[in-house]
Amino acid sequence: MEIKTIALDRDAYELLKRRKRKGESFSDVVKRVAREPRPLSGFAGAWRKHLSAKDIREIESALEHARERDRVRMAKLVRQLG
Repeated sequence: MEIKTIALDRDAYELLKRRKRKGESFSDVVKRVAREPRPLSGFAGAWRKHLSAKDIREIESALEHARERDRVRMAKLVRQLG
């Protein structure tokens, strides 16, 4: 692996050092921090393989109840405004 040397001022070094986790090299920190953010859609469904069917049904039910409360709240606001 080729190694490059870079110069950092003290502030930049301290910022990087604060981000460093135990067992992580500075190269690891730079790669983790500078990596392009993953779109939220990249996580879609990732949790499903770690939850039981019952857990998934409960989550989906809670989401539907929250959506219904939002619909009721929105209808109330619309009535109040006009």
